[in-house]
Amino acid sequence: MQNEKENKTDCSPEQCESCAEASCASRSHAAPQHAAPAQDDTRLKARLNRIRRKIIVMSGKGGVGKSTVAVNLAMSAMLAGQRVGLLDVDLHGPSVPTMLGLVGCRMEGGEEGMLPVEVGGLKVLSTGFLLQNDDDPVIWRGPMKMGVIRQFIEDVAWGDLDLLVIDVPPGTGDEPLSICQLISDLEGAVIVTTPQKVAAADVRKSINFCNEVGVKVLGVIENMSGFACPKCGEVTPILRANGGRPMAEEMGVPFLGSIPIDPLIAESGDDGKAFVESAASSPAAGAFREIVRELALGEKNA
Repeated sequence: MQNEKENKTDCSPEQCESCAEASCASRSHAAPQHAAPAQDDTRLKARLNRIRRKIIVMSGKGGVGKSTVAVNLAMSAMLAGQRVGLLDVDLHGPSVPTMLGLVGCRMEGGEEGMLPVEVGGLKVLSTGFLLQNDDDPVIWRGPMKMGVIRQFIEDVAWGDLDLLVIDVPPGTGDEPLSICQLISDLEGAVIVTTPQKVAAADVRKSINFCNEVGVKVLGVIENMSGFACPKCGEVTPILRANGGRPMAEEMGVPFLGSIPIDPLIAESGDDGKAFVESAASSPAAGAFREIVRELALGEKNA
């Protein structure tokens, strides 16, 4: 004789909701309760469709000058006549406001959404603009990070841009993954390293991350590649020479160029200026312009 519960097929919705019998025939046909609605990407796509090129600037580890590269890539493209935005999603350690002299700036609302802060025509957005106190820590878990990054794109009036440069924190965590998931037409990633072997080893992880998520690696930049004499401009290697080039060749990705250590880079960042503008005649600025040409960031129809 079959169990009475197995024969039961006429339960009410209220009974199904409270029933603990997972194998009940009626329960299997009950409508799902409170299903989460799918997120509407219409607004997000509309924002992104007005931005022609989007690139992400990554590094395998901290302290290699990734944000300096991101700031100066964006500024170089702007000086070449491009309409450029710079999105800083290094949520826990935003340094872009300091490098561009925007500490203390706050976002304002407009008719189409929140307005990025502008400096010399460059549109900038950073977590630093949201903090009441610049020394406040950002203590957010993964889901909140994803939501904030989405808002930085979806709810901000970027307008029509030729290029959006996105500065993400070191490593392969929530922030770079969120960007790669949200921006389906991401042009690619620029990965920053230094000549040391330990930095190059971490870059391999960043390259493999890009391969896993389907993002093209535009190339590797070796920062702090020798010391540029402030008097004569001669570059003297002080770390392991050319660590980035052989690593890039080994991994099958382009090597974009080397940027020497230059005291003017640190001074410019501390003074809130991009060194490609404030120290345009320095060897480092010259090296940077070559990288910008290699990436074709100054070309309208690249």
